[in-house]
Order: sequence, then C-alpha cells, then structure tokens
Amino acid sequence: MDLRQLESFVAVADLGGMSRAAVHLQMAQPSVSRQIALLEKELGQRLLERHGRGVKPTEAGRVLAGHARKMLEQARHARDEMQDLGSRVAGRCVIGLPPRLALAHAPSLVMAFRERFPNAAITVLEGLSVSLRESLITGHVDLALLFDPAPTPLLRYEPLLRERLCLVAPAGCQLPAVVGLATLSNYPLILPSEPNSIRRLLERQLRPRGIALQVRAEVGAVQTTLALVASGTGCTLVPQSALRLGPPALRHAPVGPPAIWNRLVLATPVARAATRVIRGAESLLQQLDFTGAAR
Repeated sequence: MDLRQLESFVAVADLGGMSRAAVHLQMAQPSVSRQIALLEKELGQRLLERHGRGVKPTEAGRVLAGHARKMLEQARHARDEMQDLGSRVAGRCVIGLPPRLALAHAPSLVMAFRERFPNAAITVLEGLSVSLRESLITGHVDLALLFDPAPTPLLRYEPLLRERLCLVAPAGCQLPAVVGLATLSNYPLILPSEPNSIRRLLERQLRPRGIALQVRAEVGAVQTTLALVASGTGCTLVPQSALRLGPPALRHAPVGPPAIWNRLVLATPVARAATRVIRGAESLLQQLDFTGAAR
C-alpha cells in the first residue's frame, strides 16, 4: 500500500468515478484502475462498488478513505517541512475565506503571498464559516478566517475584529437612532439561511427572548441582499462593514440594546505543525485591514 494507490483511491471515492479521478490526477484511466486493483488485492477487500452514475465506496472503502486522507495529509506536511529545511522555501498553503472577505482581500493576499514565497503555492478556498471550520479540523485547510465559530479544543482562535450588527432599510425609510431587539419583528427581512453565521448569531440572541423575525426571503450573498433592500423588497441585518457593498442611499441603524456583535477570528489547528509557508500566510492574514471588508 503506497501513497499513489491511496491518492488514486481517495480521488475515485471523492469524485465518484474512475474517469473523473483520472482527469483530476492527470493519469490515464487504466492506470487509476490498476492502482485500485492492486490496493484491493493487497488488502483483500472490495473497496468500490458500481452504480448507475459511477462508483461509491463499500463499507471497507469508507473506513480506508478516512485513514487514507489522514495519511496523505501527513505526507504533504512532511514534504512541506522537509522543503522548509532548505534555502528554497516551497510547499503549499490552503487558506479558507468567507465570501465577502475573499471578495475584498483575495487579490492582495495572493499577490503578497507570491511576492514573499515565489516558489510556493497558495489555494484560496471560499465557503461559509461552518464548512471552513470543518475543513480545518479534517486537515483540508491550513488556515481560515471564520465568523463566530463554535468553540472546539482542536482549533485555536485569534480575535481580529468585532462589529455591531445593523438593520439596513431602503432609502427614504425612517429608522430610529437604535433599533431595539423587540422591534425587529416589525420589519420584513431578507436574511441568509442556516448555517450562515449571521443567521445563527441572530437566532441565539432572539430565540431565548421569544422574538420571531418576519423573514420575507432567504438569500445567501450580501450583494444580492442589499440590492433587494435597495429595490424596496425588505430590510436586512449585516455587520457595518458590509454596507460598502450596497448603494450609499440605504438607511441603517445599529441593533440594540442589547447590541449583537459579529466576531471575526483567525483559526489555526492546535495539533498540526505549521510550516514556514503557513506561518508566513498567517502573518499576511494578521496584517489585513478588515474594517472596510465586504462579506
């Protein structure tokens, strides 16, 4: 059982087919099939079974896939650490960013990384904070910026920014200086659906108080949400920095008392050793200016 066999197997298991895995691995399909056959022969287990749209792991295959992903990840980190010992800094860093932070910061982040580490590779993975948190735990992401993540002993959180939520309304709408929590139910709202961090933050604050929101529509992207607010479809709730994505004529007011705060953290794995490239990427993330970021 070698790493090439495991890499082929994981690709087939994840992508659901030999041909798709072959394209992903830049290998001929017969070569991928041969790697799987050798692995099954060595282990004495059938690892894949065919169905109408491709293949899926058997029970033994699912067990092996879990071990194989960890082994491949450890091999990658071992390679990166060995490269760290040389004068030519190489390796790879996978950074997870929520969509609005990727929109605002990915270009400058990638350019700064390429300037500091010309021989290294950077991958920017966009996703919701909930999914990025899981990718950090499973080893698919090296570093991530997360909004209001759930605590876990497996990750270290460094606070970077704390923002108050605002109610945003169409131009011409009269808002009070501060919008109390109890009055939020009076406004027709456009909100992201679960498991978005803002939605979960609102539910944690409002549900114990018995406050039910009047949700008119659920929309994932903040840009689209603010466009709907501008059209008069409803109101929304966002951190203040996200207002940059909408028209300047939109009205807004902070929510509270009590205020609801959105928290941004830099998340890193506790147990996994960081290479020089990952430490450099972490430093670049710490230097970003998030006060004007857009989600």
